[in-house]
Order: sequence, then C-alpha cells, then structure tokens
Amino acid sequence: MQVNVQKIFGKWDIGYSLDKQTISSVPIGSNDFGYMQYDTTRTEVGEALYQLKYKSDRSKVAMLAKQIVDSLGNPFQSASVIIPMPPSKQRFFQPVKEIAKQVAELMNVPYNENLLVKASSTDQMKNIPSEERIKVLCSAFKVNDVLADGQYNVLIVDDLYDTGSSLEAATVMLKQYAKINKIFVATITRTKR
Repeated sequence: MQVNVQKIFGKWDIGYSLDKQTISSVPIGSNDFGYMQYDTTRTEVGEALYQLKYKSDRSKVAMLAKQIVDSLGNPFQSASVIIPMPPSKQRFFQPVKEIAKQVAELMNVPYNENLLVKASSTDQMKNIPSEERIKVLCSAFKVNDVLADGQYNVLIVDDLYDTGSSLEAATVMLKQYAKINKIFVATITRTKR
C-alpha cells in the first residue's frame, strides 16, 4: 500500500498520519432527496478506511493495522500499551478498536480499550468555538485506573486527524494519570491540511 506519512503536531510527544483521506472531491449534483453528491477520489489508505467504515469490509482491518506497524512502528517502538481513540459514534462494529487490537498484536504490546473512555457525548465540534473545543472534549473523556504500577508510553490509534481537538483532549486527560510517561498518536488518514 502506498502511503505519504506526515508528522502531526499536538500536545502528544510524537504523532504521525499515514496519508491524506482524499485526493479530490467534486460535486456532481443532488440526489433524489436534495443532498449534494460527490465524485471522491481517495488515497489508497483513505479508500481502505472508507471500505472498512462505510462498506463493512472487515478485511481492511488487518491491512491497515499492518500498514501502521510497517510505516510507523519505529517511532513507536517504546510504546508499552496501545489504546483506540474512543469513538464519537456508537456502532456495533468499531473499526478503530479493531485496528488498534491488530496493531497491538503485531507490535506484541498490550491492548487496552478501557484506559480512556468516552464518559459523555458532546455537541458536534463545528458548533463549538475552536478555543472551547478541547475543554468541552476533556469533560467528555474519563481515564480509568486500569494499569499496573509503573510508567507507560501510550500509543493512541485513531482513524482521522482533522483539527486534532479530540486527540489533544485525550492527551490532556491521559497526562493527568500518574502512570503515563509519554503519549504517541498514530492516525490512518488526515484531512488535506
């Protein structure tokens, strides 16, 4: 799989994204319900993620996890626990959790989906001024004391890096937990920024 890895910056110690989500998206007209339709060209990684999330092609989990490890494994080799970014939308099948589990297995690092959880829902972030987003998101996350004594480097796996607000809030909350040393972030895709 072809990727265009880019460093992403935030409150975390190290962060990388595999590739952009889309290459182009051209409006092609409205559907029967009045919603604009688009002809979207995605990157190879973006298409795999789209097929997983919206077409339920679970075969993409292993492919995306392997790509994260192949492309980003070195910077994250000191990770001692891997967690998924808590989902913003509840689904029967959570793609990010499944990818994070596979990454943990491939890296031979413990996986924990209960360390950072979403304790409450939030309004859509586009409705919240940017300077307030991280504060609002922090109140939605909860860190559980589920790690044995010691210091841990946490790798957060997420599907999309856009503004970074959710990952920033997750990082702020995790840094308040005394057992966390460093926080790493790996996202599959990013917006065009």
